[in-house]
Amino acid sequence: MYLSSDQCRILPQIMATLAEPFDRETLRCRLGELLLKLLRADFFASYQWSDTDERFVSRVSINMTDRNLHDYEKYYQFHDPITHVLRQRLAPTRVTQILPQDKLRRTEFFNDFLWRDGLYWGLNLHIPVDGTSTADFRIWRSRVSSDFEDDDLELLKMITPAVSIALRRSQHREQINATPALQQIWHCAGLTARELETAMLAARGLPDKEIARQLGISFTTVRTHLKHAFRKLDLENRVQLAASLRTPF
Repeated sequence: MYLSSDQCRILPQIMATLAEPFDRETLRCRLGELLLKLLRADFFASYQWSDTDERFVSRVSINMTDRNLHDYEKYYQFHDPITHVLRQRLAPTRVTQILPQDKLRRTEFFNDFLWRDGLYWGLNLHIPVDGTSTADFRIWRSRVSSDFEDDDLELLKMITPAVSIALRRSQHREQINATPALQQIWHCAGLTARELETAMLAARGLPDKEIARQLGISFTTVRTHLKHAFRKLDLENRVQLAASLRTPF
């Protein structure tokens, strides 16, 4: 794989962005800006899939019109011949790999949605976190460009594990921030943010190895965080921890 000087400069910026404690919306937006530069693309959109509503929600977009995307959310996502197929793929995929361009151009989806903003060549990456498609990355080029190449897919494959971990951390951080009892623990018992994340997952019954996988830390570090959490909360085991997290201070 050949990397241009610009791509060599952008890749470290992407990894640095993934290490920041952003919420999912901010993370997707900042990552989208960098992915457009990395892949020499023109348009970006990202949604989260809601199993409850059975629809895409929480849009983030770059260089696409609000009116067109509103039409997508209201109508075209339910008449979309490509995205739900792409969601089943666990790796970056060109749109032309699942639907030839000449067939896509004959669809309502292309002529009344994609074409309005000038989207022509597409590349999708859908990230499953904790068994669900937490976020997707829809990257498009205009007609004056060429289709994405295998090297573009390989670039996305390189960063996919780090993206998954960053999304997982953002999701867990949002869950913690939305839980009053855990916020109370933070203020009253002095748990660090990572100790709080670890304690929350342990209270839900997750084993140490799964906590380590979800947080992207080592098994030993999980044990250390739990040891500190038990000491600060004056608890002896996970049963007491779970009860404590459900009881406001």
